[in-house]
Amino acid sequence: MGFGDLKSACGLKVLNDFLLDRSYIEGFVPSQADVAVFEFLSAPPPADLCHALRWYNHIKSYQNQKNSLPGVKKPLGQYGPPGVADSTSSSAPAASKEDEDDDIDLFGSDEEEDAEAAKLKEQRLADYAAKKAKKPVLIAKSSLLLDVKPWDDETDMAKLEECVRSIEMDGLLWGQSKLVPVGYGIKKLQISCVVEDDKVGTDILEEKITAFEDFVQSMDVAAFNKI
Repeated sequence: MGFGDLKSACGLKVLNDFLLDRSYIEGFVPSQADVAVFEFLSAPPPADLCHALRWYNHIKSYQNQKNSLPGVKKPLGQYGPPGVADSTSSSAPAASKEDEDDDIDLFGSDEEEDAEAAKLKEQRLADYAAKKAKKPVLIAKSSLLLDVKPWDDETDMAKLEECVRSIEMDGLLWGQSKLVPVGYGIKKLQISCVVEDDKVGTDILEEKITAFEDFVQSMDVAAFNKI
């Protein structure tokens, strides 16, 4: 497994193709797998590699929380499509100037600090605050397609859908739905929704939907796409 050389155009093309039908390197939420791959990229992928660029910008928005993302970071060669060997340099690229600026210790010791040094520190604090204020706040959203299965062919599907749509949460917007035959006269409810990633997770949705246990047997995520 691997992406070839992620520091080359060929390696970025492998990454782009790998993310064609995936939102993340592994699973359905950002994880240490995404952090491991992201750290080997010294710059955003070019615009023509739209899937890799979309993933890069999304993972970049999690940099302040990257240490708290789930999972265990593994060697780069354990990610990517099978049959492609990893040939990326073993060391991650040096931190960018912007990252170095973010890591500056603005609150060092004040001992033996003269008036000129204090003024310089105050100016740097003001510049740092202004720089942070200019950064846009990104609201990450996802489009979900859910399969909600009833117990049997006697389940009132209209009532089942009514129960599902009765779930109201900040960051949740229900969309279109339809009944899809499963077999033996049983139909499942297929319903779409848009969620804000920081407010609504698939685990919360599953818990609330399956709570209608008189109608719902199970819920599955049929499709998951970043917006």
